[in-house]
Amino acid sequence: MSANFAVGHLLPFSFHRMDENSVVAVSAAGDYTFLRQQELVELIESPEKLEFKKRAELQSKYFLKGASSFGSVELLRSRIAARKETVLAGQSLHIIVPTLQCEHSCQYCQVSRRLEDVGHSMTPIQIDAACATIFQSQANALTIEFQGGDPLLRFDLIQRAIDLIQTMNLGYKRRIRFVVTSTLHQLTSEMCEYLRDNQVYLSTSLDGPAALHNKNRPLPTRDSHARTLAGIELARRIMGPHAVAALMTTTKASLAHPEAIVDEYVKNGFSEIFIRPLSLYGFAKRNIKHLGYTLPEFTNFYQKALQRVLEWNARGTELREGTAALILNKLLSPFDAGYVDLQSPTGSGLAVLVYNYDGYVYPSDEARMLAETGDCSLRLGTIGDSLAELMTSPVIKQLIETSISTQAAGCETCAFNSYCGPDPVGAQAEFGEMGTIALLTEHCKRHKWLFEYFFHKLRSADDDFLDIAYRWAHPAGCSDA
Repeated sequence: MSANFAVGHLLPFSFHRMDENSVVAVSAAGDYTFLRQQELVELIESPEKLEFKKRAELQSKYFLKGASSFGSVELLRSRIAARKETVLAGQSLHIIVPTLQCEHSCQYCQVSRRLEDVGHSMTPIQIDAACATIFQSQANALTIEFQGGDPLLRFDLIQRAIDLIQTMNLGYKRRIRFVVTSTLHQLTSEMCEYLRDNQVYLSTSLDGPAALHNKNRPLPTRDSHARTLAGIELARRIMGPHAVAALMTTTKASLAHPEAIVDEYVKNGFSEIFIRPLSLYGFAKRNIKHLGYTLPEFTNFYQKALQRVLEWNARGTELREGTAALILNKLLSPFDAGYVDLQSPTGSGLAVLVYNYDGYVYPSDEARMLAETGDCSLRLGTIGDSLAELMTSPVIKQLIETSISTQAAGCETCAFNSYCGPDPVGAQAEFGEMGTIALLTEHCKRHKWLFEYFFHKLRSADDDFLDIAYRWAHPAGCSDA
């Protein structure tokens, strides 16, 4: 049960019941406190009855107005604005999909990969046009990520884009970060030298031990896992030990191996693992019977995997879990890490743009995946359109209107709406309608569980977990992949 109040002495806040006698209360600024039932009643009806220490805490966390009600309200507005800064400061993530070519036949692939190049790669002219649009964003820090397919199969287009962006940035002087997402199977020493010299990072997929990885990401030669590890080793040797990050995707086959998956990351020298659920977009949705699972099945898997991560940390091996870090950043930091899927208004289109091999621009990676199965309703325009033209698309207007957490049905009274927001692209994929009530969506159900789960962990946390939680919540940067 959740409720929302804004009465007299109170500033707006919501609460979520933890058990019969306690709640977690969340202010509009995103600060939280745990309250006993009697404290909740006193806060609402007669805050002067609260203990002085609790009353001072509630005032400092924007539940109660201070001596100057105007000052309290202005500070609250400032805190809320700080949380929205990452989504309102301009498009900071620009995804270029130079080709759909890929030699894998991954069971959970969200796009229909192609072996041939003709008709499935961007042209040099489109690459140049995409780079020009990138610099029309007002964001000072820009991440340019190359995805596919496997973009290394068109390394010439990657080089063209990086060289052009580097040259253009001599005048713009933005902070630029490049990422190439690849299987790494086509990686060569020459590529590594170029990427190293241009400070490019690599991201790959590692789903776990060899048998599981090869099952999820098969190749005709059945050596997908070995080739991925070879690519990681090559990149680290030439580009540096921190040049490669890895992500895993949870399939039905993964559920029986939470500890082994975490151990595989430790074994291969990674300091971060991102326990991600299956994204049922595009062609992955067609394999739901073979790949899918229920939310309780995933949450059970997630808890076991996270426990393994914490065990490694207790042994002195630093390992950060990405999902936990994103949630803890929301709960414990006043500065949002900018994760696109947990923004209101949505980060799709406002914080990220995708320049696809098909010549069109999309508001998110998931939106271009929908287009692969025939739902092209989320196209913003064509590559070469100005950013101003793309931002006047009716799609952008609808994305914003359907993603305001303080207005969306079912979200306006949710205790977690300071941390979250409806996912209109996910709703379009799941129900065929961006304005679907958020409570019905898989996005809402999973994240409500995550917020509640980590609030329970924080309430009962010992010093060791709190140290980890605050360290993960305040990283140098959170992955948006």
